[in-house]
Amino acid sequence: MRKTDKNSFMNLLEQYFTVHLPVSKGVRPNTITSYKIAFRLLIRFMCDVKCINADKITFESLNFDTLTDFFNWIGQERKCSQTTKKQRLVALSSFAFYAQNRDFEAATVFRNSVNKVSIKKAQNKPRSVFTREEVAILLSLPDGKSKIGFRNLVLMSVMYASGARAQEVCDLMVGSIVCDRDKTWLIIKGKGGKARRVGIPFACSTLLKQYIKHREIAGLPNRHIFSSLTNEHMTVSCVEEIFKKYVNIAKEQNPALFLEDSYTPHSMRHATATHMLNAGVPLVVLKNFLGHESLQSTMIYAQISQSTVDRYIKDWNDKWFDNNNSGEPASDSANAVIDFLR
Repeated sequence: MRKTDKNSFMNLLEQYFTVHLPVSKGVRPNTITSYKIAFRLLIRFMCDVKCINADKITFESLNFDTLTDFFNWIGQERKCSQTTKKQRLVALSSFAFYAQNRDFEAATVFRNSVNKVSIKKAQNKPRSVFTREEVAILLSLPDGKSKIGFRNLVLMSVMYASGARAQEVCDLMVGSIVCDRDKTWLIIKGKGGKARRVGIPFACSTLLKQYIKHREIAGLPNRHIFSSLTNEHMTVSCVEEIFKKYVNIAKEQNPALFLEDSYTPHSMRHATATHMLNAGVPLVVLKNFLGHESLQSTMIYAQISQSTVDRYIKDWNDKWFDNNNSGEPASDSANAVIDFLR
């Protein structure tokens, strides 16, 4: 009997999470955490529904019918959305590929079953994007005279100025700031550990430098810029709570604005991208600014607003089809870069 036959599933699962993902592949902690949640749910399902203890789970027991029941269970009992189900399936699929390469005979049934699972595509929901007026309102809410308020103001300002993801902002360190005369850049580490350099406007860089001076960490390049009350390294959940707090206040004070059901920190990234597009920034430039690998991601991420489309169509019609056209070119409104991005 081979060593892995005793419990090939659990042995390989342990190696997958302790060695393969963090060491061999260098996968980001957030991704590993997401994958772990998928398998914690699977093990709980096997114990509670199938009455199979964790140490008794085998690849053979994870057949197509079992996996189908599992995904139905997380949908009904856990209220998981189609998008979340898709994420859980990706985690199982990644491990199935890893396991089959190490114990082909035992893991084949499992991988074949995973490959046959089909998750219905979720309906695309409109992205929640802050308007320029809404961004201005959000940035006016934190009390800059208080310690927490000042932090929140700087954090949201940096997110809008840089288009950074919540995790990327949490990971920013003092050494991530590069200054050259009157210019300031942030070295942002994105998905896959890839770094990009993003310039931020003078007003934002001044605010950021004041905050770093206030925290007395200017000479400490390895200190995280943003921290919580309990941790030196702020978490994404903390950023989410900050946005939730100010969005709720903004909705109460401005009932005619903030009309989407929910906004997340990513809404600020969407806002930055959309406002830059509206200001005439080319897609290729925006792609590098946001740290996307493909232009297709940028086109999906930052959709041009309908008002912008209407404006360009009107310019086109006025220039080429107006009977009273004097021959003078229409003003290029695309060059009217918003103040914050000058």
